[in-house]
Amino acid sequence: MKFLKDNGLTIVLVVLSITTIGGMLLTGWSVYTHELAEHESAQIGLGAYAVSGHFLSSLFENWESEFLQMSAYVMLTAFLFQRGSAESKDPDGPAEVDGDPADKAGDPEAPWPVRIGGWMRTAYSYSLGIALASLFVLTFVLHLKYSAEAENAEAVLHGQPATSMIGHLGSAQFWFESLQNWQSEFLSTAVIVVLSIFLRFRGSPESKPVAAPHSETGS
Repeated sequence: MKFLKDNGLTIVLVVLSITTIGGMLLTGWSVYTHELAEHESAQIGLGAYAVSGHFLSSLFENWESEFLQMSAYVMLTAFLFQRGSAESKDPDGPAEVDGDPADKAGDPEAPWPVRIGGWMRTAYSYSLGIALASLFVLTFVLHLKYSAEAENAEAVLHGQPATSMIGHLGSAQFWFESLQNWQSEFLSTAVIVVLSIFLRFRGSPESKPVAAPHSETGS
């Protein structure tokens, strides 16, 4: 029970992720087989669809936008402020997260890169942003790869020539797929930043205390 209590948030989010990916797989397969039937092409099984450009392009397209949102949010909140927001540091005072990690080098409970120091401590100081940005780049490339595959499969159905991955990178279709998700991620982040100034959710660390004044910044 202690394990479930300590890790409940991650467990629920992972279960929801797997469940919704499964739903996406099944519904996407249904859509794709219907499309193949309309063109009188051979049907494919669920396993083949799971590794197809049609499915993986959509999957990585969404992951790409989420990692872009998270990496941008982590980096932007390091030096930009929104007074009154639970999602911002206080623009008028020092924040604990701005402290010099070298001051904790002698703490036995500090993460080992902090205790070692040097370039490892510097890299660790920005490791969250680096990891999220790296995941964005990885999923961007995977989205490009499988989007090109999906586009070429569509071209075959219509008797049109295929295109290379580099050629697809310059296509309006690829950037339409990406930007339609990017804009929603930036908008939803802006919405929570602003709404957390005026609205509350008791018990959530993403909210200010219910009785906190609107001008109070940070959670």
